[in-house]
Amino acid sequence: MRKAALHNLGCKVNAYETESMQQILEQAGYKIVSFEEEADVYVINTCSVTNMADKKSRQMLHRAKRRNPNSVVVAAGCYVQTAIEQVQAEKDIDILIGNNKKHELANLLEKYFREKESFKEQKEKIEQKQKEQKQHWIAIEDIAKEKDYEDLKISHTAGHTRAFIKIQDGCNQFCSYCIIPYARGRVRSRKVSDIMQEVEILASNGYQEVVLTGIHLSSYGIGLEDSVSSKKTEELSKVGSEKKKTDLVIVKENKKMEINLLTLIQKIHKIKGIERIRLGSLEAQIITEQFVQELAKLPKICPHFHLSLQSGCDTTLKRMNRRYTCKEYEEKCKLLRKYFQHPAITTDVIVGFPGETEEEFEITREFLKKIQFFEMHIFKYSLRKGTPAAKMEHQVSEEIKAKRSDILFEDSIPINRKYLKWYIGQEVEVLMEECIILDEKEYFIGHTKEYVKCAIPKIENQTCNLQNKLIKRRVLSLLKEHILLMENN
Repeated sequence: MRKAALHNLGCKVNAYETESMQQILEQAGYKIVSFEEEADVYVINTCSVTNMADKKSRQMLHRAKRRNPNSVVVAAGCYVQTAIEQVQAEKDIDILIGNNKKHELANLLEKYFREKESFKEQKEKIEQKQKEQKQHWIAIEDIAKEKDYEDLKISHTAGHTRAFIKIQDGCNQFCSYCIIPYARGRVRSRKVSDIMQEVEILASNGYQEVVLTGIHLSSYGIGLEDSVSSKKTEELSKVGSEKKKTDLVIVKENKKMEINLLTLIQKIHKIKGIERIRLGSLEAQIITEQFVQELAKLPKICPHFHLSLQSGCDTTLKRMNRRYTCKEYEEKCKLLRKYFQHPAITTDVIVGFPGETEEEFEITREFLKKIQFFEMHIFKYSLRKGTPAAKMEHQVSEEIKAKRSDILFEDSIPINRKYLKWYIGQEVEVLMEECIILDEKEYFIGHTKEYVKCAIPKIENQTCNLQNKLIKRRVLSLLKEHILLMENN
């Protein structure tokens, strides 16, 4: 039995695909071991969202080969897709797998080992040839031509309570700073029947919460033959920020059943055993009054909305090629707060985008204070070769980026605490996950539907038997930074 170790870099979609590749190897008879152990095969699912992500991908590939020089090192994913010539020149990599080809992992390994055995008879010739030119087993195609969704699936995850479900791949937006459309290709949507089957299996295996994720989740439905909404959603990338057009696009009154994100959620909502449906990152354009109204009718929906922003300044948004204005974005947040009580609205913000002046930064800063996000993920702009932003004038210095990032982080602290303190005295439902130790005391830890972390003190000699149970308790206080303390009984 060969041993295989996998390592994931990057987003939740990558994490899902790594879980799926692990299960493919398990089914093929491999024994899965920690990446820190010596293995026969190392699989690194790479990321290419920034230059730093490229660097980390290369580091992990080299680390794997150093751990076992005789191992087979597999480079998979976005870095492979965007830097094929550079990756081919790497001597520590044996197999290259691009996006949409990860399902072929076991077959590629079988072919590699089979051909490697046959090469033993010609060892001297092969070694000489390899000195002249590094040989690879490659599974990469022009990702821009890919039209079909890659058939990857899971039946269990590394966690025990929450499962991420990938429902689409690719992106048609082409934001000026982003390499992902080039790494992942155009939007492809997964078949409803395949998603439903996977969720049903996960429910039967005890998972109570599913998180729907994708590269551009809001565009789910594009590419499915029986989707009336596909063309409408695709039009969204062309209509810009005109509200009267935008609000007609993604979710429209159904004269017949359409396939889009909303109708998929409504179907998943009917699956027994699933108690929570959480959504990954959304675009502002999908938040229409009807979309939010329909979501609010579904008790399993988690009112935790990650609404990508990137900048709170219209001129910066325009350079980023984002398709909304700050005023429109604010209206979307108001809609969410109209139909959900105290929803958790989180976002991404990029500081130091090319051309961002001190005035533009201050406009963003004030807008973020106005919206009052539960959490903000703050990123310093990272120049990415191959994107329009990399060629823009007035690149911002790293010193200024760091300063602006620190300012926004400090601004976020009191806003986050204000949001959390609202829960004190409230009864909340928590899906319990694990036991942890804080300040030498043991607690049960879990999350509310809003993804607020809560802790219950563990009584002496009490076993950790709350895992994957939904419990209701009153919140007593803010225990530590982002954690709420709840009653024990």
